[in-house]
Amino acid sequence: MHGPDFTDIFDTHAHYNDEAFQEDGQELLASLPGQGIARVVNVGASLASCRQSLELARRWPHVYCALGVHPSECGELNQEGLDWLRRQCQEEKCVAVGEIGLDYHWEGPGREVQKEWFVRQLRLARECGLPVVIHSRDAACDTADILRGEKAGEIGGVIHCYSYSREMAREFLNMGFYFGIGGVVTFRNARKLKEAVEYIPLDRLVLETDCPYLAPEPWRGKRNSSLYLPLVAAAAAAIKGVSQEELLRAVWENSLKLYRMENLRAGRGI
Repeated sequence: MHGPDFTDIFDTHAHYNDEAFQEDGQELLASLPGQGIARVVNVGASLASCRQSLELARRWPHVYCALGVHPSECGELNQEGLDWLRRQCQEEKCVAVGEIGLDYHWEGPGREVQKEWFVRQLRLARECGLPVVIHSRDAACDTADILRGEKAGEIGGVIHCYSYSREMAREFLNMGFYFGIGGVVTFRNARKLKEAVEYIPLDRLVLETDCPYLAPEPWRGKRNSSLYLPLVAAAAAAIKGVSQEELLRAVWENSLKLYRMENLRAGRGI
């Protein structure tokens, strides 16, 4: 089976259900395969956005979904919600549990509540045989401790929007995680992230937007979309000292492995 064209890019983490895409999101999603964005994983953050992510995945052949509740939203979770997630995770186009984790940056559910639902959703992923999409902000040590404690290396997944040091990257690498790299890598003041990207092996990197957030330069502060990923790829390739085509080939294969889609190697619309 032939591989994708290497204008083709896999956006491993997007939020096209966000209200920022309310007016033109469907048209934008429809246009992506013709503009080199072959696949997108739309990621849930609340039970409502999980429902919306499922709808997008059902509608568009090139869109898949991850289902889970973000730490800032986990106050809404209960056993009934977890049972609903478990059922939806059986959907063919659900490829991960996420985004889940810890966020100590924003006011929100207390740390013990966040930890409880992080652990319970990690166990859900193990039960469903799915990888995890990890959100971790200002919570590096607690995130790593919980992942080690739950033997999350056996579950597998990605540290979304990686923002910690290269030393911390070693901890997650030792557990076998991938690292989501997005628009921040193009920012002039992102020295710590650039050092981490230089350190992380090429076979552990994937591209993501987190759109509508974190648009790369020169669009910083504007609405992000998958169409800006070539700018992220160019920046990451320069840091890694490889051609953009070599980087895109590597991250395409990494994305397939992350989401266990190796049987779907072809590019557009699959």
